[in-house]
Amino acid sequence: MRSRPKGWRRWPARRTRSTPGSWPSWAAATSSPEIWLPDPAVRAERERARFRLHLVRHRTALKNRVHAILIAHGIPTPSSDLFGAGGRRLLERLALPEPWRSTTAASLALIDTLDEQIDACQRDVRRLGADHPYVRRLITCPGVAWILAFTIASEIGDIARFHTPTKLIGYTGLTPKIEQSGESDRRGPLRKNGPNHLRWALVKQPTPPAATRSTSRSSSATVPDTDGSAAANSPPSRSLAGSPKRSGTW
Repeated sequence: MRSRPKGWRRWPARRTRSTPGSWPSWAAATSSPEIWLPDPAVRAERERARFRLHLVRHRTALKNRVHAILIAHGIPTPSSDLFGAGGRRLLERLALPEPWRSTTAASLALIDTLDEQIDACQRDVRRLGADHPYVRRLITCPGVAWILAFTIASEIGDIARFHTPTKLIGYTGLTPKIEQSGESDRRGPLRKNGPNHLRWALVKQPTPPAATRSTSRSSSATVPDTDGSAAANSPPSRSLAGSPKRSGTW
């Protein structure tokens, strides 16, 4: 879906007769810029992925609260998974005073409820991602599974609107700030513009092993980096954002 940005106004009309290729006709053709807006289907995909992430963050906060209660009372946690079967038996045997006992029980109940909701969201994402044209390509990248691939695909939307890999990487906000003027060349932190959820999903991607990194680097070595940065190699998240567009498979 395309729309005219805020502040757009039509080129003032001229009373002169315009012919194809003349200045008035060229101005009328170039004075109506367009921006891409996600359609309802893309917005629905983003809502599913973002709501699942919202639930996961709430569950993590509750788990951290239970750990904080145990630390405050000096109780060690010998179980590797405090919220698994063995960890739950340990929590049931604890003789915590009130109100910490009640808050721990309420936190565990909320964690169970969130687990059910998150599992339902993951089933929907897995079902919808099976027919998504981008997800099947993304899961071939090292460290990317169904949930992460669906999140990246929904946040990118229509990849055809990016004419080069550089534009796609710039959209993610994972490019460093570069200020060049004459002989001055200053490099800064990442720009962090663009969708926050897309940048989170690309950074969430774990770093693949060295052998896999060398294979991925060699497969995309035919396209040079065009961001002007020669001081350091691009992080895996930038490589992941640019590699599908470089290969032209989306």
